[in-house]
Amino acid sequence: MIHTGEKPFKCPECGKGFTRVKLLAVHKMVHTGEKPFKCPECGKGFTRVKLLAVHKMVHTGEKPFKCSECGRGFTQVRRLTMHKLIHTEERPFKCTECGKGFTEAKFLAVHKMIHTADRPFECSECGKCFSRQTLLASHNIVHAEEKPFKCMECGKAFAQARRLAAHHAVHTGEKTFLCFECGKCFNRKSVLIKHQRIHTGEKPFKCPECGKSFRQASTLVSHTRVHTGEKPFKCYECEKCFTWQAQLISHKLIHTGKNPHKCTECGKSFSKASNLASHIRIHTGEKPFLCTICGKCFTQSGSLTSHKLVHTEEKLFKCPECGKCFRRATELASHKMTHMGEKPFKCPECGKCFRQVTDLVIHKRIHTGEKPFKCTECEKCFARTTDLALHRRVHTGERPFKCSEMWKMFHPAFTSYYT
Repeated sequence: MIHTGEKPFKCPECGKGFTRVKLLAVHKMVHTGEKPFKCPECGKGFTRVKLLAVHKMVHTGEKPFKCSECGRGFTQVRRLTMHKLIHTEERPFKCTECGKGFTEAKFLAVHKMIHTADRPFECSECGKCFSRQTLLASHNIVHAEEKPFKCMECGKAFAQARRLAAHHAVHTGEKTFLCFECGKCFNRKSVLIKHQRIHTGEKPFKCPECGKSFRQASTLVSHTRVHTGEKPFKCYECEKCFTWQAQLISHKLIHTGKNPHKCTECGKSFSKASNLASHIRIHTGEKPFLCTICGKCFTQSGSLTSHKLVHTEEKLFKCPECGKCFRRATELASHKMTHMGEKPFKCPECGKCFRQVTDLVIHKRIHTGEKPFKCTECEKCFARTTDLALHRRVHTGERPFKCSEMWKMFHPAFTSYYT
């Protein structure tokens, strides 16, 4: 049957054929979920004895198959065979979309899902989708909170053996993968590959909706939610949903009231150190993010990214009601409320409503008297950054508004008075 290609033993569930009854019996366990061969160390189950034997090496640390080139050990012959292709640099299976090469056809098949955004394996707990069943299986451990792989050094436990292997580098300090551009070292080759894209400018993952490209597949997946409006991360306290998990984690601190990162200048507290770092620049006046086109500087990288769209004049987000286009999805979302007349953000003090939460935050300062933006020249404080920017012109002498009749220069305050 091997030579003829005949597979007479068919699976009644999926129709897949096999050359032997024994192979069919093993395959049926995929549908039944039966895993009779249990690991005595961690309790993980397997459909075959030989898979259990290979798994046991994770606990013993045994890697009998050695690479003659670099001496690296593997638990299976096929893993060694695949590894050897790193030294020969042979990657015969090429992606027709981005040209990336792979050592095996199955890796190419999985990679292609990045371009099609096809994620057929869905988590029954949270609805998150994955391109591979193995990724779904790894994700399911998050819900089960099962972490069978424990570090002997510090006792930290992991859901996957590969996570434990990567963690070991923390104790050994081993970083074997060197970037020849900047000299930075990494403990995993995959991390080095992602890092190198910073130097090359390579962004192989393209959004089919707007054409925007990204360095990482995960960033593309997150970005597509801007177009679909999908918000898969839900807060079980208030039922509010979020596009990204990081947003949900930050939001949860609202319910706990934890804002551990405090500004020494004004006393304002933040849930994340990165938010505090950005906030401090308001007091210092530091603007490290420079636009290479016009020379304008910004306090945050996100503000610079948004600003760059001014030069391209590209407006990808179109209102289905009136056809007006916007540079950002957030601007379109705010604009849509104009048609609906919706103002969901209400001031608890006076009842005034606003379309955007940022407008409500600024408005609240009228009631609290808070003026967090201080002038470094005279220490005068302001409720808004725009007011501080206007005030600074008093010290700099800048007069950007010119009278077309008299060619006289004025401060913004005077122009608004006379017009």
